[in-house]
Amino acid sequence: MTTIDRRRFLRTTAAGSFGTVAATTLAAPAIAQSAPELKWRLTSSFPKSLDTIHGASDVFAKAVAEMTDNRFQIQVFAPGELVPALQAADAVTAGTVEMAHTASYYYWGKDPTFAFATAVPFGLNARMQNAWMYEGGGIDLMNAFYAKYNIFGLPGGNTGAQMGGWYRKEINSPADLKGLKMRIGGFGGAVLQKLGAVPQQIGGGDIYPALEKGTIDATEWVGPYDDEKLGFHKVAKYYYYPGWWEGQAMLHFFINKPKWETLPKTYQAVVKAAAQTANTIMLARYDAQNAAALRRLANAGAQLMPFSEPVLDACFKASNEVYDEISAKNADFKKVYEAMKAQRGDNYLWFQLAEYTSDTFMMIQQRKNAL
Repeated sequence: MTTIDRRRFLRTTAAGSFGTVAATTLAAPAIAQSAPELKWRLTSSFPKSLDTIHGASDVFAKAVAEMTDNRFQIQVFAPGELVPALQAADAVTAGTVEMAHTASYYYWGKDPTFAFATAVPFGLNARMQNAWMYEGGGIDLMNAFYAKYNIFGLPGGNTGAQMGGWYRKEINSPADLKGLKMRIGGFGGAVLQKLGAVPQQIGGGDIYPALEKGTIDATEWVGPYDDEKLGFHKVAKYYYYPGWWEGQAMLHFFINKPKWETLPKTYQAVVKAAAQTANTIMLARYDAQNAAALRRLANAGAQLMPFSEPVLDACFKASNEVYDEISAKNADFKKVYEAMKAQRGDNYLWFQLAEYTSDTFMMIQQRKNAL
């Protein structure tokens, strides 16, 4: 190589190296801003033993990690590991944890408006709740309310229609509800209280001991799959349906609002997609598992009992009274209630023509053992 060639080579190499360094210097901040390495903590309100409902948090965290090449990691904690089950929202509000997976109606005592994001008596079914949240403005409506508590919320799972709970004695008339000590959360408890029952709000992991010791006379939880795991049939044999206070029960991921607002837009999109994945999978898992669990419970001695029409009529009447009483003094509640009511009216108009007639015919075939 001549002296001239050597000089030309060095100039070319230097220029190339500078370009590489410059490109790296320019690209690194952009990458860091759009995909920083983050580690968040999520506290669940549900015990690990309930793999379907607690598992929605694991589905969510795994999806976030996979969509960010593990740059955004969310560690899930069971109730009591960081925060008690029913204080999850408080921890998010205070910024003690970045996130929680919980039922919004657990915080009914702060403001009854919290209930609408989970379930209200004689409200929506799971498909209707999804329609309201994702397409009817429900998410924005609830987040306008949650902002008062420093929370941003996203749907994070659904149980579908629930059972009416486990009882030590038969419930044949509204009079049988008087004095009944029952574990039931949120709005349903307020309705039963109007009918003379004594509602108790107890975290999932503490229900069985309370029922076994007689601290409560009855409990509702979710449905056959979870109820079997919790063993309620061993201490209360009457299993009633339907759970009129929960035609569905939507859970939420609560996120500390300042933390949410500081997330890069790409990560916000990831979190929304992961939450929607968890929302879909949780309902699918319950639908896949409840039938077999119901058969096992019946074989173990559970007595399936429908609520009588007089009981349902009394509960419906009491529910409407509670709706009106709260709406008269709580503007937030009234605003969300009216939106939910409009969704309910339209959806049941449509569902009774298509869903109801089709499902009713197929259920008749099931009872004939024709399926």
